[in-house]
Amino acid sequence: MRCVLVSKSLDLRGYLGPQFLRDADRIEIVSHPLDGPATDIRLAVAWHPPDDAFERYPNLQAVCSIGAGVDNILACPSLRPDVDVIRVVDPAQAQMMSGFVAWHVIGHQRRFATYQAQQREEHWQRLGQRRAQDVAVGILGFGEIGRRVATDLALLGFPAMAWSRTPKAAPQGIRGFNGAPGLDAMLGQTEVLVNLLPLTPETRGILNRATFARMCRGGYLIQVGRGEHLVEADLLAALESGQLAGAALDVFANEPLAPRHPFWRHSRIVVTPHDACEVSVDAIGATFRATAEAIRAGRRPPHSIDRARGY
Repeated sequence: MRCVLVSKSLDLRGYLGPQFLRDADRIEIVSHPLDGPATDIRLAVAWHPPDDAFERYPNLQAVCSIGAGVDNILACPSLRPDVDVIRVVDPAQAQMMSGFVAWHVIGHQRRFATYQAQQREEHWQRLGQRRAQDVAVGILGFGEIGRRVATDLALLGFPAMAWSRTPKAAPQGIRGFNGAPGLDAMLGQTEVLVNLLPLTPETRGILNRATFARMCRGGYLIQVGRGEHLVEADLLAALESGQLAGAALDVFANEPLAPRHPFWRHSRIVVTPHDACEVSVDAIGATFRATAEAIRAGRRPPHSIDRARGY
């Protein structure tokens, strides 16, 4: 079997490394673009593929992402509807994301940003402490990562809630919500909102003025989904009005964040460079090999997304 690496924004050979290439059992890996159509290509590994990338591979059966997100692949105009798109599932990634989110939740609970400002001013003033039980956290997205984040926050004592488009069984100690009525109900009780949603037409722009207005006043946003989820002007307005006390932003519609963007120097925004977590090359390799084995056996690969839902 031959596999093609397709990306317009990343050197996939350099990113995946020589070990990945050596471990590709009975697979010849080539780089896009090839000269003319390649009818023997049945598998691709991709990240932000060029618009015409998949036109050259008429017998392509599956495309593996190098991350949990697949929106950049689904947006490719040359991707045929019958091609399976595979996301990576990495338990280590969920652990890293959970630690990142917990750090920001606790920072909001304990008013660490205010203490940092006081330190710069050499000002000594205790602000009083709040219990974790008094800071309700609402999580948008209840997949593998969302479940880990919710579970860990609950263990730390925070009331953890999670919302998904359709009903999902929630672990003990976590309140689950779904659908439009469920979103309204969860937001009305949410002080800290964590976005872990996939990017779909329905979720684009979901972090907007109306969403912020339904949260508890003085709330906090942790944005680790996709940059296009956030309406930037609405966040700035919510911070200005006091509806939100602060925000932690790790993803942006345009990356890297442009010089002189208002987020850089905003006193109540924490900016990190899309570094909340990352998928390990080992997990990518395991997903790649499982996909290749499924194609050889005539099965649908594991972790294939639902193309209609976009995740």
